[in-house]
Amino acid sequence: MLRHFLERPLRDKKKIEARLDAVEEFTGHYIDMEELREYLDSIYDIERLLARISLSTANARDLLALKLSLQYLPDIKKALSPFQSSLLSKMGEEMDSLEDIYRKIEEEIVEEPPLSVKEGGLIKASFSKDVEDYRNAGVNGKEWLQELEARERDKTGIKNLKIKYNRIFGYCFEVSKAYQGEIPDYFIRRQTLAQGERYITTELEELQNRILGAEEKLKDLEYALFCTLREEIAAELPRIQKTARELAHLDAYLSLAKLAIKENYVRPRLSEGGSLFIKEGRHPVVEKLLEEEHFIPNDTSLEENQEIAIITGPNMAGKSTYMRQVALIVLLSAIGSFVPAKEAELPICDRIFTRVGASDDLAQGQSTFMVEMSEVANILRNATKQSLLILDEIGRGTSTFDGLSIAWAVVEYIARHIQAKTLFATHYHELTELEGKLNNVKNYCIAVSKKDGEISFLRKIIPGGADESYGIDVAKLAGVPEGVLSRAREISAFLSDNDFMQENKNIVAKEGGLETDGNLESQDKQAKNGAFENGESKNGASGAKLLKSLNKLEDRAALTEGEEEVLRKLRSIIPEKISPFEACSLLFELKELLQ
Repeated sequence: MLRHFLERPLRDKKKIEARLDAVEEFTGHYIDMEELREYLDSIYDIERLLARISLSTANARDLLALKLSLQYLPDIKKALSPFQSSLLSKMGEEMDSLEDIYRKIEEEIVEEPPLSVKEGGLIKASFSKDVEDYRNAGVNGKEWLQELEARERDKTGIKNLKIKYNRIFGYCFEVSKAYQGEIPDYFIRRQTLAQGERYITTELEELQNRILGAEEKLKDLEYALFCTLREEIAAELPRIQKTARELAHLDAYLSLAKLAIKENYVRPRLSEGGSLFIKEGRHPVVEKLLEEEHFIPNDTSLEENQEIAIITGPNMAGKSTYMRQVALIVLLSAIGSFVPAKEAELPICDRIFTRVGASDDLAQGQSTFMVEMSEVANILRNATKQSLLILDEIGRGTSTFDGLSIAWAVVEYIARHIQAKTLFATHYHELTELEGKLNNVKNYCIAVSKKDGEISFLRKIIPGGADESYGIDVAKLAGVPEGVLSRAREISAFLSDNDFMQENKNIVAKEGGLETDGNLESQDKQAKNGAFENGESKNGASGAKLLKSLNKLEDRAALTEGEEEVLRKLRSIIPEKISPFEACSLLFELKELLQ
């Protein structure tokens, strides 16, 4: 049922509040809650049993399991009687205890039935006189034959009269030739032997029929009685299913209450105005995985006029965990659960959209970037103001300039047209300029401590944008050789260019697109005509500038053969046109060259 809850979160405030009331009441009645849990722990999977019954594949053990489950229903109804919340009180009053079905199974099915339903041993002898007779015949048949033999021996005076079994004639009285003159009239000759004769009587024939046919008749009778019982239970499936659903809901509420008590979750307030506020929120899964390390909680605040949070910070700092935690907290509140936080006021979302992770679709011939853009397109087409958007590293699958442009445009579109509550994680620090250009955008970053050249991630969300990417520091943590890191720092110092950031500051957000403080018309004309300066496009010129800086680096010191090869590869790169994935692959290649 919890899976059902998570797959079908609620949008009706009254229904969510009713579930929260039930969970809250359980948290205040721990002893009663544990009593109910003990009852439920003894109940089998009724839905699975009903499926087998409806398909006529259930055996006697399945019916016995159903009986054992039904026996706790009166106790559960009684245990629910003290509760006052709407869901629990209604459940206690309306739950069908199914006592009639319990009695049917109790009266008919033995306590330890066999697995097969066609081999007998299913039905209690007390339930059917025929079953009792057939079963007695099978068990007591030999004793009955001995008693009949003794009676006839005394009655006829034939001392050596015996009852013997023949595969052809069945049971017969066998009399030697010395007593042929003493044979009574009701003895019917069946077979002549060399040493005597074989006879049958009406009583022996009746007894034979009872003994020889009892086993097969008993099996057929028991199977027929079992099938009838199974059909009678199948006719009551709607009643049983209703009770099973109520038990499943009860189990879900108890589980949510136990989780809330154990992990110190709090009841969320459902926001009337649509604001999202979380104080000291935690990721419900990650915090359980951190056995030795303490999980760092974080606050979240997305107000009516401040719906978008741009989150910057280095890799491994915790951006994705933070965003996922917010989404999970909102989802938990939508199923009527308490949430992992110290305090929470949450909106009722119509949908939660996520674009997290990188993957391709080889079967459809789609690259990682194509998959990413398809998902982004779906979000932009279907998201509403009541939606929650979780967007992680939009645009990373293409070149730096294209990726930044797409990410910028996506944020602007969300801010202008959708106005949904959004957490947008990015490595493009240029996007932090949007805080001053769009009123509903605010910057946040992951706090990082850097001391003596070593960085440590504080896992804390703070207002403002990240001051740097710490990419080289993260590469160090990943084990990249120091020679590569040192060279990377040297190259980075020469390639730093603040002109690009300055251009970003000149971009002005506009309803229909972007414009700059300069002459927009002339700029558009230049872009359309593919204007070149000194034989280079804008990007190409930038690339040439970078290569020039690399040439200066080469002159600074004598290089090894491996370093020269690294430099040749770096010289061939146009940074604006390389994707993050290509950059990562190149980094590994350069590492191999230097080792």
